[in-house]
Amino acid sequence: MYIGVDVGTSSTKGVLVTPTGAVIALATREHEVSRPATGQVESDPADWWTEFCDIAKELVAKAEEPITAVGVSGMGPCVLITDEHDTPLRPAILYGVDMRAVEQIASLNAELGADEVLDRCGSALSTQAVGPKLRWIAEHEPDVWAKARRLYMPSSWLAHHLTGAYVLDHHSASQAVPLHDTHSRDWYAPWCELIAPDLELPELRWPGDVAGEVTAEAAAKTGLPAGVPVITGTVDAWSEAISAGAHEVGDLMLMYGTTLFMINTVEDLIIHPNLWGTVGALPDTRNLAAGMATSGAITSWLRTLYGKPDYTDLVTEAGESPPGADGLLMLPYFAGERTPIADADARGTIVGLTISHTRGDLYRAALEATAFGIRHNVETFTEAGATIERVVAVGGGTQGDLWTQIVSDVTGLDQVVPTETVGASLGAAFLAARTVSDVRIEDWNPPDRTVTPNAEHRDTYDQRYALYRDLYTATADINHALARTQTRTTE
Repeated sequence: MYIGVDVGTSSTKGVLVTPTGAVIALATREHEVSRPATGQVESDPADWWTEFCDIAKELVAKAEEPITAVGVSGMGPCVLITDEHDTPLRPAILYGVDMRAVEQIASLNAELGADEVLDRCGSALSTQAVGPKLRWIAEHEPDVWAKARRLYMPSSWLAHHLTGAYVLDHHSASQAVPLHDTHSRDWYAPWCELIAPDLELPELRWPGDVAGEVTAEAAAKTGLPAGVPVITGTVDAWSEAISAGAHEVGDLMLMYGTTLFMINTVEDLIIHPNLWGTVGALPDTRNLAAGMATSGAITSWLRTLYGKPDYTDLVTEAGESPPGADGLLMLPYFAGERTPIADADARGTIVGLTISHTRGDLYRAALEATAFGIRHNVETFTEAGATIERVVAVGGGTQGDLWTQIVSDVTGLDQVVPTETVGASLGAAFLAARTVSDVRIEDWNPPDRTVTPNAEHRDTYDQRYALYRDLYTATADINHALARTQTRTTE
């Protein structure tokens, strides 16, 4: 049997799988991020390993056959720096939802040249990039930075604890802009020396490559057998794409979660200033990627404001609201936005409110806002020269029909929903299984259903989408001014 574990933004999830891909057991441990200041989002790396150990013990106890391989994945790209003894020096800075390094992005663009960064790295400097966050630590926490010797992300942190290896996968490295050269698929020494001269950067491997074997010490803490192979792992969204079989040229994966991620597999390297050009999760593949800073986070926020009713009740009420949410329009930029506008000071906006609107209208407006954001990104993919032939929808948001239906109606795209929506942990388990056996993801996780657009809603959503695009432009200056006055540091 195989185990896959994924460290996400709000929880760590594990799965126990048979050689035929049957999911025997699931395990979850929830954790919270910290927000020490506006625009800053951090996570305690101690949670990652503690939760892995708990989950591994739980799953091993339910295994009817020996565990023969272990897979790992995690949110990213994150910035966890340690000293020479691999002791974390501060909480990990998260991926693009952490927007602290705006000034450092500007300074690095001035030093290196924005066009040069884009051409060499495949992605522009943004809140998703690793380099500006390293510089932020150097400038704001010099005592901490002086001790920094290694760089980890959640997947590589788990692999290190399990095997002792210091490795990182090629895909994750390609998001460590501007430290990585996407053309050579290797660290770019001149910019590494400029930004992080004292960091020993990890050896690069493919996500499915074996990082090492479970050590005796790790076996005692996890219940896993010593000597079992552990893969290098990768960023959760890419592992989730693997879990759904969305890795052929022309495939677009939509990952519905706390944030929303999109991965398009392309034939050759495509560079666009408003998207992320990355190395793929499988050897010799290339991706264009996009990410929205909030999606499920907005519905969670609304649910909290409403006193935490069941999501099923909110979805039912939203389904009773008509397309267009009875004249409500929302911008989903509640934590700034990543692609395609790259605006850390963008803010959530709701227009058209009257005292007649219901919580169902607001909830539907939030789902529609996410759909409009997806359409904006899809149009940017097409503008960049990418081809979208098949859309695969994954993540918690696929559990009900309403959200995916709204997205298909807004974008005009069919969406294939796989049988298993376990997510990144299943992808990690699959990559682990491939190290010891001949398996195919098509056998593990075949399609379950296809969501098709409702043509009756197209005109309404075309009109609303045009207003959505205008709304950002019309309110940007006001939202930027308000963002500069916001001081609340915690949720």
